[in-house]
Amino acid sequence: MKYMLIFDVGKTHIKLHLLNDKLESVFNRGIDNRVLDNGNYPHFDIDGIWQWLLSGVKDAAGQYPISALAVTTHGATAALVNRHEAGTGLVLPVLDYEYTGIESCNATYNDLRSDYSVTYSPNLPAGQNLGRQLYWQQQTFPEKFSEATDILLYPQYWAWRLTGALCSEVTSLGCHTDLWAPLTAEFSSLVTELGWTEKFPAVVPAWTSLGPVTPEVMAETGLAPDCQVFAGIHDSNASFLRYRVSCGDNPFTVVSTGTWSIVMASGTAKEGLEEKRDMLINVDAIGQPVACARFMGGREYASICSLTGARLNQPYGEPELQEVVDSGVLALPDFSGGSGPFPGTDGRVLGAVPENCGVALASLYCALMLDYQLDMVSSTGDIYIEGAFLKNPLLCKALAQLRYPQKVWMSADDTGTVQGCAYLANWGGKQPNLALEACEPTQLNKLGDYKNSWRQAAESRRQ
Repeated sequence: MKYMLIFDVGKTHIKLHLLNDKLESVFNRGIDNRVLDNGNYPHFDIDGIWQWLLSGVKDAAGQYPISALAVTTHGATAALVNRHEAGTGLVLPVLDYEYTGIESCNATYNDLRSDYSVTYSPNLPAGQNLGRQLYWQQQTFPEKFSEATDILLYPQYWAWRLTGALCSEVTSLGCHTDLWAPLTAEFSSLVTELGWTEKFPAVVPAWTSLGPVTPEVMAETGLAPDCQVFAGIHDSNASFLRYRVSCGDNPFTVVSTGTWSIVMASGTAKEGLEEKRDMLINVDAIGQPVACARFMGGREYASICSLTGARLNQPYGEPELQEVVDSGVLALPDFSGGSGPFPGTDGRVLGAVPENCGVALASLYCALMLDYQLDMVSSTGDIYIEGAFLKNPLLCKALAQLRYPQKVWMSADDTGTVQGCAYLANWGGKQPNLALEACEPTQLNKLGDYKNSWRQAAESRRQ
């Protein structure tokens, strides 16, 4: 039996999954993704992640013969490296995209960035546009920046650490970076004007084999010389890939949930996209533009729970959802500090929250936001929910009631990103395993009236 290792670097959690040839997880580990505040700016703990990864790979390789390794990570992140340097190779720390200090460059950067009609990358806060991060680093640390031989997107940075091979890949390049023109599949004018073109290695498909790990990694982990490492993929696009392969040209929408909740609709026209509402075009693994709408679902859910004194995992049922609807209490966006379809408005709760209904309110809020965004991207066909919200089935069922008669499905596992990433090592072969559960709608009374009240109140607060 062959085994494949998936290294999944999420914004909040980092995971290592070993899959057998049936794509079943037989070994897994996880840690929190730490942000370090020492130095010039907040940055990811690259050394800590690397040592944790090597330890986990060594343990897995000691138990199973591993033939493939692939990497998937969150977006809006890149590493400035000197390919000739040992160790991390970094000339500057890998910046945390939530750092607002880089907004000091906005006045000049906003004049340089390409038009939305070219990149379909909205002007986002903090470092969520990767181009803004790179520009700020170049202006603030010009000598260090000039030492970088390469700019590596985050999945490809880890692939380089493992193999020594340099490449770029389109799902991370085309993820609200300001760096890519998705309709023409080329770098934006920002890249050429700032002289970065030569710093990006050649763009290759996500399923490209980069060869085996380096002798040093082989000695440290026990990986076999025939274990192949693949170029890697952006995490939401990994979730989307399974359905792209399985659904072909039929319309569908993937709702990828976690820290970020991203609605990704196939076959949607670009004309309906609005820059100021966190709508964008991502690029899927085969280079096709995908209409998307985003909000920080996991972050906002947690904020509403905190505001209402509820525990994140506090049990609730359909009666609590009905109490929220009957009470008319509304959680209104935005609880994330500037992302999503209602940027620039401070999140607030209107009305008295019924006792023990904080989690129900947070769940209804997220269902309403997803429903709103599905309308924004003109979603048609079946809807597939992936990721963290699968652990909250009533949230999914409330969304199914809001979307009826459109069919909503829940992935039967919460490792859709891992499963999609695994397909990179089996490109063109066996189709990904789509284990799905039909999402039966809730039967809430007057949910439509509640939805209309919520939308009217949310829209009235838009700036």
